[in-house]
Amino acid sequence: MSLSAKPYRLFCFGYGYCCDYLGHDLLGRDGWQVVGTTRDPEKRDTLRARGVEAYVFDAGAPLADPYQVLKDTTHLLISTPPGNDGDPAFLAHAQDILDLEHLQWVGYLSTTGVYGDRGGDWVNEVSARQPSSQRGSRREKAEDQWMSLYKQRGLPLHIFRLAGIYGPGRSALDSIRAGKARRIDKPGHAFSRIHVEDIVQVLEASMARPNPGAIYNVADDEASPSHKVIEHACELLGRPVPPLEPFDEADLSPMARSFYYDNKRVKNERIKNELGVVLKYKTYREGLQGCLEAEEYALSIFKAGGKLF
Repeated sequence: MSLSAKPYRLFCFGYGYCCDYLGHDLLGRDGWQVVGTTRDPEKRDTLRARGVEAYVFDAGAPLADPYQVLKDTTHLLISTPPGNDGDPAFLAHAQDILDLEHLQWVGYLSTTGVYGDRGGDWVNEVSARQPSSQRGSRREKAEDQWMSLYKQRGLPLHIFRLAGIYGPGRSALDSIRAGKARRIDKPGHAFSRIHVEDIVQVLEASMARPNPGAIYNVADDEASPSHKVIEHACELLGRPVPPLEPFDEADLSPMARSFYYDNKRVKNERIKNELGVVLKYKTYREGLQGCLEAEEYALSIFKAGGKLF
């Protein structure tokens, strides 16, 4: 299937950072309509002004007219954060989605957090899920909910387990500019990451080559300790490098400390071998350079009085 063919209608439950990049790319092609949900009426109006057909949706607040809103959807992407009961889009609209006549592809954005802590070992898509956090457990439940519709009803589902997401406006560069960056040293610990533009190309490659039931790890080629990323970002910005703080001695919030509990490296061969993806940003070094260039370009457009989106 060519993604330049028409007509196609992408519906995104939870039109956030990743969906925004995907939607912007598809809206630049002939024959694509992009629809999304947000919890914020003000953001809904902003999205509509940018050409995205937007609606308010939240847990406990389903779509007012799901048949009309979802009608003619060909591609569905779920990016809503799950709660203790699972995914809100599943809980509110599973049957509405199953009733769609033209649905060709469904994607669920999960997280590599479902693998839990592996003591620095590698994981791939067939590794057992053993989440060690509430966030990971909620994603595991949501995966199971959507996968049940594939197994029992033939929903054309694809699950994407995303590593740590970064990109323009959401990277180590921003924490350094804000004066919040810290270099925490936990020996042997590593994070896997993925640039938002590479997430988009993985999703588009899957749309072009559907394989219902498939699960994909979406990560770059180099799992690295966070202090190395901060160090490189400081070099790019010409800023002083923060001192290295031993993890056991660092005064971290419970949320910040929880990110260091899982230690694993994520294999990404499937997106390359099956989908033919060639990562644009193979490591954080290329990725941070890309963020810097994108932000400088955006600033030049803004100064010239233009708009990016």
